Amino acid sequence: MSIVNYIKDSFKELNTNVTWMPWPEAQKTTVVVAVFTIIFAIAIFFVDKFFQFGLDKYFNLFN
Repeated sequence: MSIVNYIKDSFKELNTNVTWMPWPEAQKTTVVVAVFTIIFAIAIFFVDKFFQFGLDKYFNLFN
């Protein structure tokens, strides 16, 4: 099977056999994922700063 046939068959399958969610639902889902990604990133930032602060204080005890 050549690569060209593979690509043609893949596009045909995506257009005929795959059930896609409606466009408005895809937009809402994308917004939800983006918001939770930002919230998670902010939470990780604060946890990192907390541990950095704690470790800085700990190592400064030995100076």
